[in-house]
Amino acid sequence: MSTSSPIYPCLWFEHQAAEAAEFYLSVFKNSRQLSANPAAVHVQLNGTTFMLLNGKQANTTFNESSSYVITCETQEEIDHYWVNFTKDGKEKMCGWCEDRYGVSWQIVPAILGQLMSDPDRAPRVVDAFLKMKKFNIERLLKA
Repeated sequence: MSTSSPIYPCLWFEHQAAEAAEFYLSVFKNSRQLSANPAAVHVQLNGTTFMLLNGKQANTTFNESSSYVITCETQEEIDHYWVNFTKDGKEKMCGWCEDRYGVSWQIVPAILGQLMSDPDRAPRVVDAFLKMKKFNIERLLKA
């Protein structure tokens, strides 16, 4: 298997690597399967390679200490990822959510960095997003 990334994450599942790959390929419009075998599936999601590994260990769990950031240009894009990941998953605060496998994602508007760079506006933006689960671009722009 050849990847375009010399370093890429490996998500360790108990036995659901193929199922998870199918799910992620359905969520990310710009995605493709690179390879598959009974032990692992390699996928490319929005240009980033992931290995989904069948580890066959009963205590395999994910947590927020390892999360994946998706930068979104539009509210529609934020809504797309949020709906897909939180269906059978969990909503968290400040743009964080967990998918059905427990993998943590940060669904972030691309404009957030610019808003946070304005010293006058940044405290209001922080105050606004601390009250949000899913980011709302319009409310951030009004802050």
